[in-house]
Amino acid sequence: MNNLNFESYDAIVVGTGAAGYNAACRIRQDGRKTVAIVTEAINAGTSRNTGSDKQTYYKLGLSGDFPDSVRKMANDLFSGGSMDGDNALCEAALSARCFMNLCELGVPFPVNRYGEYVGYKTDHDPFERATSAGPLTSKFMTECLQKQAERLNVPVFDHLLAVEILKDETGVCGLLCINNLNGDFAVFRTANVILATGGPAGIYADSAYPLCHTGSTALALDAGAALQNMTEWQYGLASVNPRWNVSGTYMQVLPRFVSIDENNNEYEFLSDYFSDIYEALSMIFLKGYQWPFDSRKILNGSSVIDLLVYRECVLKGRRVYLDFTKNPFGLAEIEFKKLSPEAYAYLIKAEACFGTPVDRLRKMNAPAVELYKSKGLDITERYLQIALCAQHNNGGIAVDMWWQTSVPGLFAAGECAGTHGITRPGGSALNAGQAGSLRAAQYICSNTRVLPREKTFIKIAETALTKHGEVCIRCVSFTDNAQEKTAYAMRRMSDCGGAIRNENILKKAITETKADLDCLFTSVSVSDKKSLYKIYKLKDVLTVQYAVLCAMLDFSRTVKKTRGSALYYDANGTLRCGLEETFRFCLEEGETLLKIQEVRIENGECKIVWRNVRPIPENTDFFENVWRQYRENKNIY
Repeated sequence: MNNLNFESYDAIVVGTGAAGYNAACRIRQDGRKTVAIVTEAINAGTSRNTGSDKQTYYKLGLSGDFPDSVRKMANDLFSGGSMDGDNALCEAALSARCFMNLCELGVPFPVNRYGEYVGYKTDHDPFERATSAGPLTSKFMTECLQKQAERLNVPVFDHLLAVEILKDETGVCGLLCINNLNGDFAVFRTANVILATGGPAGIYADSAYPLCHTGSTALALDAGAALQNMTEWQYGLASVNPRWNVSGTYMQVLPRFVSIDENNNEYEFLSDYFSDIYEALSMIFLKGYQWPFDSRKILNGSSVIDLLVYRECVLKGRRVYLDFTKNPFGLAEIEFKKLSPEAYAYLIKAEACFGTPVDRLRKMNAPAVELYKSKGLDITERYLQIALCAQHNNGGIAVDMWWQTSVPGLFAAGECAGTHGITRPGGSALNAGQAGSLRAAQYICSNTRVLPREKTFIKIAETALTKHGEVCIRCVSFTDNAQEKTAYAMRRMSDCGGAIRNENILKKAITETKADLDCLFTSVSVSDKKSLYKIYKLKDVLTVQYAVLCAMLDFSRTVKKTRGSALYYDANGTLRCGLEETFRFCLEEGETLLKIQEVRIENGECKIVWRNVRPIPENTDFFENVWRQYRENKNIY
């Protein structure tokens, strides 16, 4: 039917987070291409709704006398393992430009009286490259970029959930969305789609991601793109409701760890493991510095705290809480000199060697108390429920040096792009999102893809609409079980495919997940048309879970050892004294640092390959040659 309604743009950005807004603004500012943003909810997303006690932005050193350089920063990013060198170099090279853009847009990054952007050391950072605008750095970034998009009159289509990337034989030609208010479909004709949809937050029940963010990574999988490094996540202790990282000062003030069983019996469970309560307190303190779960810190480090919380939650089925109202282990007063030298020195300098945990928190970081109050929970009076939660996906959609996927015209930027490796400096994700979205915008503005004729596009769109329309008719009934089935799938993933991984458990989870995915449109229903988006959200969850679980199983069979932020059970490995057999593992010693695992879904089955990383490009630039090429095509090719 030639009366099909659709919007046409040179590029469509999916997502209204910091990366999405930046991509749209950069295309609009260039002036050569038209662009619009599609989003399921303007005010949703991780970058707008998350943070920490001091959220970090990682950039090139811009203060002091540290001898920093683009190549040094690229090498430090690359050395985290399983990262492509061209992505590392781009993120380092564009770091200063992207950071200064944010400063000019109004993000309040602090300077000293001379104008230097003073930094501090973050994890996996050999220099003082880190900076922060406070607990809500990414929120400030998103808000400032949104204002810029509004000044530039970038069109934003709200309440549209992207459900399919339309393609012809040459690549992307459009985007199909469903309205999450009324269930109607919307069609866009475009040669380029930039996914800025964040990480696949919806696959886990135990999650530090905000409830309003679930991700849409299955869009790329269904379009034929590869994912990479999907075994590599960050997990850490976080509150369950509200969802927030309990890093930094939340740990350094030495709260009490309590678990409660089904009969409401209370256990201060760390005392069951540590014979020396001051060793336990010192490990709690270190969790502030060493917040993400790290397999290298299990046998002799603070990550044992993560495992003890996991043991209470998953193995024993109890609820775990932090109590800031009383000192741990029944201590009326803590003898701070008995702590580790590092913990004692820090608390002395902070003038916090007194009182209860909440007294110390008010002294060291009063906004951390107010943050929970603003979210409806007063930690000066009530326990704070926590779990070992997924916080960030270091993997994601595989992209090249222009953040383009293996599907021509499909780009990914922000957390949904898999440019990180095994470990990364804290805050580098915020820089990567800005650098990657700029690279994608530059490439789109400088290259023109030929779209199919309008008549051909209409036929492609009508075929997709017919397919989805038939599915939707089948899925609307008198019952609504989509939410229940989504919650069950998320719980299964946290229990079977979180930080602790076992081959037999993974195999069982894969079988169940694949069965749920195969019968999705016959077993799941919603009560009305306007709720149809829930089925598409569940489809995304199950599709990504299937890919991630298959990646984890392949890793356990091929690499067989533990690395990064996950523990793979190994019957021949080492077990920290006092822990259960399920925590036995063998640490990988760098054998796979130069390899990347890729996963695709072909004909409903996961296909996995391992490839070598792309090295950091050699520095052979001669100014006159670069300048000549720049005059011809801006060196965008």
